[in-house]
Amino acid sequence: MAAPILQAQIDINAPVSTVWDLVSDLSKMPQWSPQCRWMKPVGGLRQGARTINLNRRGKLFWPTTCRITELVPEQKLAFRVNENNTVWSYELEPTEAGTRLIETRHAENGTTATSNFLVGKFMGGVPNFEKELVEGMNQSLTRIKNAAEN
Repeated sequence: MAAPILQAQIDINAPVSTVWDLVSDLSKMPQWSPQCRWMKPVGGLRQGARTINLNRRGKLFWPTTCRITELVPEQKLAFRVNENNTVWSYELEPTEAGTRLIETRHAENGTTATSNFLVGKFMGGVPNFEKELVEGMNQSLTRIKNAAEN
């Protein structure tokens, strides 16, 4: 069963190149995301490269791995989380005042049974967790905006 697309966006008063530099430095992801505590690209920033990650929610920690599925400099960065098949992306669009940054979580084919079980058992159920993810996306985008504008 397909999961809903989760999305948030923000307008940033900074050039696309500045926003791209922040978003494409995956080692900075813990500065933006309230859930990601560590993200280490393996082999540089390129399509097909892998990342090793550590996430946290309260006292619960869990590792994940990702593969970069799309990389178009200053336009789009996307990666698939291997453990649950979701694809997270950042898209940048130039605006008159700077940049519109859009963060999306796609799960067209749903998430894995293991992921659904763990979210249901330890994270308050899928609807609550997805609401929390959107709140986290908005926090991440606000943090990126603050960094880009300062």
